[in-house]
Amino acid sequence: MLDWIQDSWEWLTTIISSLPWQILSVWTLTICLLLVGLIGSVLPLLPGPFLIFIAGVLHTLLLPQHGMGWVGIAILVLLLVVSYFVDMAAGAMGARWFGASRWGITGVFVGGIIGLFFAPLGFILGPLIGGLAFELIFAKKRMAPAVKSTWGTLLGTGVGLAVRFALAVAMVATVLVDVIW
Repeated sequence: MLDWIQDSWEWLTTIISSLPWQILSVWTLTICLLLVGLIGSVLPLLPGPFLIFIAGVLHTLLLPQHGMGWVGIAILVLLLVVSYFVDMAAGAMGARWFGASRWGITGVFVGGIIGLFFAPLGFILGPLIGGLAFELIFAKKRMAPAVKSTWGTLLGTGVGLAVRFALAVAMVATVLVDVIW
């Protein structure tokens, strides 16, 4: 009666011992980093595009025979740089579009840098408060035009977030396409 249990156990141990655990663990790490990177491209505390880049490089280092080529890594580096440029410049470009002065754009950058120390809310409020304060104090604008340029900062940041997510999806696609083909 216990023969089927013993046979099942032997069959299960044979299957488990024949699995390529190293390859499965590297793929698990890669997929987890890619997913966290996608989430991090939208959440302010996680460096999403950088995690996706790390996933591609780690996969290549741990499994060189199944890793990315130099062209794929170069594309990842390019997308990473564009992603961080868009992230830094989107709020300022939106402010400029809505009539911000040079002082207002400077305030967006200063507020963004100061906002880094007050994460996660500081990532959003820092550029907004910085742009509004610099428009009111240094550019000597009235409240209505200063608020209009601050609204542009908010819209620019939102558009930048959408573009950064699209770039993160392109980075994930680059990793997967390069590794699978």
